[in-house]
Amino acid sequence: MSTLLSKYKAVRSMTGSLVAGLSAEDQMVQSCPEASPVKWHQAHTTWFFETFVLRPFFADYKPFRKEFHRLFNSYYISLGEEIPSKTLRASISRPSLDQVLAFRAHVDHAMERFLTRSVDEEPSRRIVLGLNHEQQHQELVLTDIKHAFFSNPSRPSYETAILARERDHPIPKLSWHSYDGGLTEIGHRARSSDNLDFCFDNETPRHKVYLEPFQIANRIVTCREYLEFMSDDAYTRPDLWLSDGWNTVGDLGWGAPLYWERDSGDETGWRVFTLRGWHGLSVLLDTPACHVSFFEAEAFARWRGCRLPTEAEWESVAREAPGGNLLNTGRLHPARANGDRVDQLLGDCWEWTASSYTGYPGYKSPPGALGEYNGKFMSGQMVLRGGSCVTPADHVRATYRNFFQPATRWQFSGIRLAI
Repeated sequence: MSTLLSKYKAVRSMTGSLVAGLSAEDQMVQSCPEASPVKWHQAHTTWFFETFVLRPFFADYKPFRKEFHRLFNSYYISLGEEIPSKTLRASISRPSLDQVLAFRAHVDHAMERFLTRSVDEEPSRRIVLGLNHEQQHQELVLTDIKHAFFSNPSRPSYETAILARERDHPIPKLSWHSYDGGLTEIGHRARSSDNLDFCFDNETPRHKVYLEPFQIANRIVTCREYLEFMSDDAYTRPDLWLSDGWNTVGDLGWGAPLYWERDSGDETGWRVFTLRGWHGLSVLLDTPACHVSFFEAEAFARWRGCRLPTEAEWESVAREAPGGNLLNTGRLHPARANGDRVDQLLGDCWEWTASSYTGYPGYKSPPGALGEYNGKFMSGQMVLRGGSCVTPADHVRATYRNFFQPATRWQFSGIRLAI
C-alpha cells in the first residue's frame, strides 16, 4: 500500500504542476468539441476516485458535494443520472476553481487515509486504473490548453521559454527496416508480481496474429517532408484522398496541419504555434510533422507510394523500444530523430495506423460502469500508437492503444510510413 500511496501522490502532484501557471479564466476555456476545460479535467479525475473507490469501498467517506456526482461524470451512463452535455462544460462557472481544488484536497485526504490500511484487490485495481486515467487527462490538459491558447486572438504561450535549440546534427535519411513477418503475439502480458502493472482492457486478450513480410520507416515523417507534400498541391488532388477525407478537406478548408499559419517573415512562408509560442517553420523542418488527421496521414502515405503500418506491425517492432521524448523531458514539442535504428516509437507523436479500433479476438468489456471506459467506443475510430511529447513517461508502453476519429487533429498525432 505504501507503493500505491506514493504513486497516488506523485500522479496527483503532477496534475497540480501542469496547471500551476494557468489562471482561473484559462481553466474555463473549451475551444473545440473534443476538448474540455482544465478545471473540468481536475474535477473529473477527482470524481473518478470518489465514485469508483471511496463511495463503494470506504465506509467512513463523506462525499464532498452531492451534485458533483452528476456534474463531473463524463460518459458513464449506467450510473443512472443524466449527464451534462460535453459541449456545455465551459458553461460550468460554478463551482469555482477554488471549490474544485477543495474537492481535490478533500478526496486526496480521504484516499490517503484509505491507503494507510489494508486494501483488497478490487479497490486496488480501481485505484491503479484511476491513476492511469488521470495521466490520460494530464496529456489532455496540455493538448486542450494548446488549442485554447491558439484559439485566443492574442495567442498566449503555455510556457514562455522558447524551444531549446537541439544539437545541430543531420537527421537520418528516411530508410526502411525489413521484418520477416510470420506468427507473433500482440497485446499486454500481465506481470502478476507487480501490483502497479497495468494495461487498459482494450489491450487484452493477448493473442496470435500472422504478419506478412513488411518494411517500416526508421523515423516519423518530418515537417520538411510534409511541406513537400503540400507544395505538390496535395490538398487539391482528390486522387490522394479517401472519400471522407476529401470531403473533410473541402468542408473545413484544410491546407496545412493544425497550428501552421502563413508567415512571410520565415523563409518557408510558414510559422508553427507550439506550447512555447510561435516558431518559424524553418527551425522545425527536421522535427516530426504533427497535428495531422488520419485522413492527412493516409493521403501523405499514398502520395509517397507507401502506406500506414497496421497496429500489429507497429507493436511487433516497438516491443523493446526505449522511451523517447515524452512529458518528462519538458520539451513539450516533438524533437528530431537521432539515429538510423527504428527511432521515435515511444514519444514525440502518436502515430496513426491503418487499423480500425475494434476489440481483440475474445475481448469482453468489464462488468458494470467501468465497462464503459473503452469498449463502447469501438466504432468509427482509428488506432494510434506510441505516445507523444506530452504523454507521461511511465504511462506509455508498446501495447497501448489510443483511438480517435479519423478527422481528429488537436492531438499530437504524426505519420510513420510502411511498405
